[in-house]
Amino acid sequence: MRMQTPSPYEQTLGEHLRSQGISRRSFLKFCGLLASSMALAPSMIPKIAEALEQAKRPSVIWLSFQECTGCTESLTRSHSPSLEGLIFDAISLDYHHTLQAASGDAAEHAREEAMKEHYGKYVLVVDGSIPLDNPGYSTIAGISNLDMLKEAAAGAAAIIAVGTCAAYGGLPKADPNPTGAVSVSDIIKDKPIINVPGCPPIPVVITGVIAHFLTFGLPELDSLGRPKAFYGQSIHDRCYRRPFYERGLFAETFDDEGAKAGWCLYKLGCKGPVTYNACATTKWNDGTSFPIESGHGCIGCSEPNFWDFGGFYKALSIPTGASGKNAVYAAAAGIAAGVAIGAMNKKSKAEAASSHQTVTVEELNQESGS
Repeated sequence: MRMQTPSPYEQTLGEHLRSQGISRRSFLKFCGLLASSMALAPSMIPKIAEALEQAKRPSVIWLSFQECTGCTESLTRSHSPSLEGLIFDAISLDYHHTLQAASGDAAEHAREEAMKEHYGKYVLVVDGSIPLDNPGYSTIAGISNLDMLKEAAAGAAAIIAVGTCAAYGGLPKADPNPTGAVSVSDIIKDKPIINVPGCPPIPVVITGVIAHFLTFGLPELDSLGRPKAFYGQSIHDRCYRRPFYERGLFAETFDDEGAKAGWCLYKLGCKGPVTYNACATTKWNDGTSFPIESGHGCIGCSEPNFWDFGGFYKALSIPTGASGKNAVYAAAAGIAAGVAIGAMNKKSKAEAASSHQTVTVEELNQESGS
């Protein structure tokens, strides 16, 4: 009598990895990558390993609506864990417009079968906003985004809204919002939703959130539905240029001596003080850099309504018209902080100017050390 091989969906993740020839050493290394991507301490690796040993390999259905494919482009650049490792080792990506080989009827059949077979158990990932004014603005296989979202959400265990468009409406929702774009959470009210905003989100944040859900379930979320592990601090809090902010040293233009020395970009419109994300710590391109490190201020892309904050190159203390409540409150705080800092550091700035010396990051670090 032949023994039947269990379905990959019936196997635990540990069983699946062993069946693929993954050694215990490689498995623990994979757990280490997950711990790093989830901003967890190395001491959590054994707990992750234990959780993964018992976790089932979930079906993932990824829907793309009003979006630019930037979130998927970002996903393909994840290095911890890599996209390949995530798909082949941790999850079963059963439907994704961009990455799947099937098209037309075959693609939609794959989505319908995955929803039917794993009803109540699959993870639904959505990127892109949903137009409500006219279904014709965005359809897939003749199905409106709204109808497809409701159908897929009905059988999902949880929903991950990837990118600012899915989390808050994003660019399509920007004034005057011609398509009537809304976020996933504006429509779906009866399912747990994890928002992973960013335009696009950091690659390892996307895979890290998926990995966290796989190992520990829903992560702790902030008031905007974002995982606190990645969105718990503002970019300003962790920015390497913050010492310059504290001393009142700001670049006035993108090519002045202050900019060349790495001074704070607050006066050039940096939205870091009101933006919560892991850019300053996790960074991009395998931890190489992030926009502020490359010389450009943060544009606040992981915050609601960031397109309507006003000019990207106006300081937060300068009124910029319509903006979200976060920006308004933070701008007021920025004004107060700026005034206080300016008064405290007026003398030191005058001394630096009179001696024609430009303070650098290295000098600040040496000063702090002494």
